Amino acid sequence: MDLSGKVLVVTGADGALGQAAAVTLGAYGAKLALLSHASSTAGIQPAGARRYEGIDLTLETAARSVMERVARDAGRIDGLINIAGGFRWEQVKEGTIDSWDAMYKLNLRTAVLSCQAVLPYLLRSASGRIVNVGALGAQKASAGMGPYAASKAGVARLTEALADELKDRGITVNAILPSTLDTPKNRLDMPKADFKRWVTLSEAAEVIAFLVSDKASAVTGALIPVAGRV
Repeated sequence: MDLSGKVLVVTGADGALGQAAAVTLGAYGAKLALLSHASSTAGIQPAGARRYEGIDLTLETAARSVMERVARDAGRIDGLINIAGGFRWEQVKEGTIDSWDAMYKLNLRTAVLSCQAVLPYLLRSASGRIVNVGALGAQKASAGMGPYAASKAGVARLTEALADELKDRGITVNAILPSTLDTPKNRLDMPKADFKRWVTLSEAAEVIAFLVSDKASAVTGALIPVAGRV
C-alpha cells in the first residue's frame, strides 16, 4: 500500500490503537499529524511525524485551531483518522447520567468536531478520506455497555450521514467496528479471556490504512466489522 505524500491527521495518537495506526501509516509513507489530549506523550513516532499535544477535541475552538495549524505546517490535509475516545462500563440502575455525557463527549463529540474542522481542507484534496473508529459492541449493547455503545452508535450514524453528504465531493467516510482489541489494558481487565481471538492493533491499523488509500476510492459509508474470532 502506498500512502506516500498523503498528510493524515490521527486523533487519540497517544492511545494503543493511535500508536499502532501511526506506525502502520508511517511505514506506508504517510506524513502524519499526531494529535493527543495529553500534554506530554511517549511512544514510537514515525519519521517525519509531527505531534500536537494538549489538544481538547471536545472544544470546537481547539479542533478548528489544530486543523489550521496542521494545514499550515504540512501545506494540506488529505485524511482524518478519528481514534480519540474512551470507555466506561456502567449499568443503568446504579449509574449516573454523567457517564452518558462523558461517553458522548469523548467518543462522538470529538469525532463530529474533528470532522467539521477538517472538512475545509479535505475539500481541497484530490482524494479526501475520513476513517472513524466505532465499535462492534454498539450494534447490540449488553449490560453495562449502554453509555459506551450509545456513543459509538452515534459514530456509526455520523459516518453514514457524512458519507452521503460528501459522496459527490470526492471525500470518502468510513468506520471500522472493532470487537475486543488486544491491548495491555484489556488483557489486565480480562485475564481469563482467550487473547488469540482478539483483534491485534496492527490488524486494525491495516484496515485503516486501506480505507485511507487510493485503493478504497469506491468505498464510502461503510461500517466494517473488524472482529477477529470473537
